[in-house]
Amino acid sequence: MSYLDNIRTFVRVYDLGSMSAAGRDLRISPAVTSARISQLEEHLNVRLFQRTTRNLTPTEQGRAFYPGAVAVLDAVDEAEAQVMHLTEAPRGAIYVAAPLVLGRRLLAPNVPEFLEQYPQIDIRLRLTDRTVDLTTEGLDLAFFLGLPEDSNLRIRKIADCRRVLCAAPDYIARRGLPEHGQALIDQRHECLNLRFPGATEFQWMLQTPDGPRRFAVSGRYECDDGDVLTDWALSGQGIALKPVYEVADHLKGGRLVPVAQQTPPVPVQMACLYTHRRHQDPKTRLLMEFMTERIGRAVKSAEARAS
Repeated sequence: MSYLDNIRTFVRVYDLGSMSAAGRDLRISPAVTSARISQLEEHLNVRLFQRTTRNLTPTEQGRAFYPGAVAVLDAVDEAEAQVMHLTEAPRGAIYVAAPLVLGRRLLAPNVPEFLEQYPQIDIRLRLTDRTVDLTTEGLDLAFFLGLPEDSNLRIRKIADCRRVLCAAPDYIARRGLPEHGQALIDQRHECLNLRFPGATEFQWMLQTPDGPRRFAVSGRYECDDGDVLTDWALSGQGIALKPVYEVADHLKGGRLVPVAQQTPPVPVQMACLYTHRRHQDPKTRLLMEFMTERIGRAVKSAEARAS
């Protein structure tokens, strides 16, 4: 398997543009990563990368070798998937990405049950609110809220998640209760914004009598972690736009109160992204089916509690 390991390492180095990043992704040391590339270069009798102290770039030979190397790995993965399907013994690692709050609240709690059912599978879970690239980051599945940017990926819809504009009672006592989206702007309400590197959306999409409309709200509070925004809202710092499942218990307990109910937020799609090839892998398909059913059920339960 050493030659195949060398090819797999080459592809990850090529994709990530870094020996150290590829080593971390494959869970091997930088020394092993470098040795595998050197062994592959020696076998092929070519140099695959130009290395300097600061940069690593593929050579012409490296660029020529890459498509064939990817095809080899795809063929091996597909062959293994067919064997696992016949033996009904899925095994191996599944690389999964999800937004921070979705991952913490809905995905991670279900991982132990899944792994108990399938003891030969490992889960590699990455939580981030930034947009991920399934191909270059070596991901099998990516859970997300919203609309995907890459139309070439497959989508498994989980639910249309209701959202709510909410604030703590003491904030409302100080600043008043806004009845609609325009009041958020006219009355200069402190709006708590979810922002992260690469984000392109800085407005709130609300439902009006004339249809969905974007409102350019503003505020001094901004963070890339949704739980931090919830904490700020609970402490009376401003108004947050949240999926109902995230704040259902706070709404039920009165710690947060819906505001601007004449123009509620447009629901957001929760779904799972995957490539066509990944869907052929039994272990990936099993995880997707397992998680979408449980996450969808949890979202509906939370929304019912908040009603």
